[in-house]
Amino acid sequence: MIILGAGAAGLMCAGVAGQRGLRVAVLERAEAPGKKILISGGGRCNFTNLGAGPANYLSANPHFAKSALARYTPTDFIALVERHGIAWHEKTLGQLFCDGSARQIVAMLLAECPADTVDVICNADVSAVARGDDGAFQVTASGKDYTAPALVIATGGPSIPKMGATGFAYDLARQFGLKVVEPRPALVPLTLGGEDVLFRELSGVAAPVRARAGAGKQRAEFAEAALFTHKGLSGPAILQISSYWRHGEEIGITFLPDAGTDWLIAAKRDRPRASLRTLLREALPARLADALADKLALERELGNLPDNALRAAQAQLADWRFTPNGTEGLAKAEVTSGGISTAELSSQTMEAKRVPGLYAIGEAVDVTGWLGGYNFQWAWASGHACGSVIGSPTADAA
Repeated sequence: MIILGAGAAGLMCAGVAGQRGLRVAVLERAEAPGKKILISGGGRCNFTNLGAGPANYLSANPHFAKSALARYTPTDFIALVERHGIAWHEKTLGQLFCDGSARQIVAMLLAECPADTVDVICNADVSAVARGDDGAFQVTASGKDYTAPALVIATGGPSIPKMGATGFAYDLARQFGLKVVEPRPALVPLTLGGEDVLFRELSGVAAPVRARAGAGKQRAEFAEAALFTHKGLSGPAILQISSYWRHGEEIGITFLPDAGTDWLIAAKRDRPRASLRTLLREALPARLADALADKLALERELGNLPDNALRAAQAQLADWRFTPNGTEGLAKAEVTSGGISTAELSSQTMEAKRVPGLYAIGEAVDVTGWLGGYNFQWAWASGHACGSVIGSPTADAA
């Protein structure tokens, strides 16, 4: 088999298939394998999430990821990590990181590839891919030809182009007649303009919030930190909702997520001489508190403000609306949403239904996880699903 891409999904697939005795050539355009792994998690690789399950993924078919995720779980990957003696720790919200370096994960994946069956070939720039009359795939890379009965697309999406990422997976899928769900940046900062532009003056200010975006079944809410930037909004909560946001839509932010019902009415009773600005400064960074107070324009003491004005302020702080004018694009996106349509693939084997021997795994597929290790878990699970069956009668019949 030939695997295009030595990233998380491609290396996992190669290791599993190679251990089954298959001869595997992994062709990687970069000078070294696992480049995105190395920069992930601040260099410590947020390699999975304890809570990873189908509900944590977006796809045109929300059921597609269930099979692979059920057959290779975070517990399975943790066992692999521990078998290689890699120390790890849990951060917030089930996120697991290496105690040491992301290089340990790349080294582990390469160690899982048997030397006698798997060749990882770097600086392999693919110039042509074809399928012969006998069904075998021919790949030309950096002047060398490779032929195999199975070809795996594991080249990821075009996010972080400075790492060499491209839309090659989509071009190849279309070459073989597979549909592609429109790719777009995901887990990406949002930009602000218009009336919201004044919030860009808060660059560097962060606060815990609840952020909401999307509609219907594609609506989501996340309680994490938001960060104001010189272009707009970022931080974990914003990156999460960016995958659900569509151009032209509003997002909602709750600025005091732990405030009780009618907290301003209670404050009016308990501290009638305090101002709204004072209360906000006690709960939020001063620059953010001042910006919100300026917009709300309630400068008198609480005792001199009518209850309906305070309730209106409460409501706005609980659901402050922004209308982003865009995102910071693929250059800043952690992943790409969309990709090779799941309708074209077997959820059991990741094989193209109409092109026997052609497979797609990882970020190249229209399955996008939340921030926090979920996308790596999809890479491991989809790579494992493919590597476990490729070349077997079961795969041929799927």
